Parts: sequence; C-alpha cells; structure tokens
Amino acid sequence: MTTKDQPAPAGYAARMAFALQKDPAEPGRRTHLHLKLTAVTLGWLVTVPLLLLYGLTGARRGDDIFDAAAFATLLGPFVAAVISTRNHRSGLGGAYVVLTLLMLLPAVAITRL
Repeated sequence: MTTKDQPAPAGYAARMAFALQKDPAEPGRRTHLHLKLTAVTLGWLVTVPLLLLYGLTGARRGDDIFDAAAFATLLGPFVAAVISTRNHRSGLGGAYVVLTLLMLLPAVAITRL
C-alpha cells in the first residue's frame, strides 16, 4: 500500500486547505511595499545625479560632495534590498543586492573624480 492509497488525515487536509487560501490583506501589503520601493528608487535616481552636478559645478566643489554621492550610490539599492527582504520578497531583495554590487564600480569611479 502506497501513501497515495491511504486517506489523508482530517487534520492534514484542514491544514492544507488553510495553506492554499489566499490572505485577503496580501494585495494591500504588496502595494504598500512597491510604493516604498518606488519612492526609495526614485529618490536614489534623483539624488545621485544632483550630488554629482553640484560637486562638479557648485560653489563648494570638493571631495566631500563626491564622497556623499558615492555613498548614496551604494545606499539607495541597499536600503531597497533591506526593505524588500524584511517584507519576505527575497527575489526582489536579491535583485536589489545585485544592483548594489553593480554600483560598486560607479562608486569607485565617483570617488576618483
């Protein structure tokens, strides 16, 4: 007799039925998470070029501005990765971790300006 031939216990069937049900609050949580990630990503995409332009053309030209731009280059995707992994979206968090690692090269280039 195989396990497929045996009847499932009532407790097991009830647990599986509960596990297959969708959480009604999940779409709201997912939307809230995506709004947070969009805000962080857009803020990052705007802040880094503004810091670079200010460092190149501003009144306070110097290494401090470029150091802040290099730090922000790495900080944006890292914050997004932390937010997404804390909300149990490991695939999205992994994508932001890869983006953080890819931003190491531009950060090094910015500090050499």
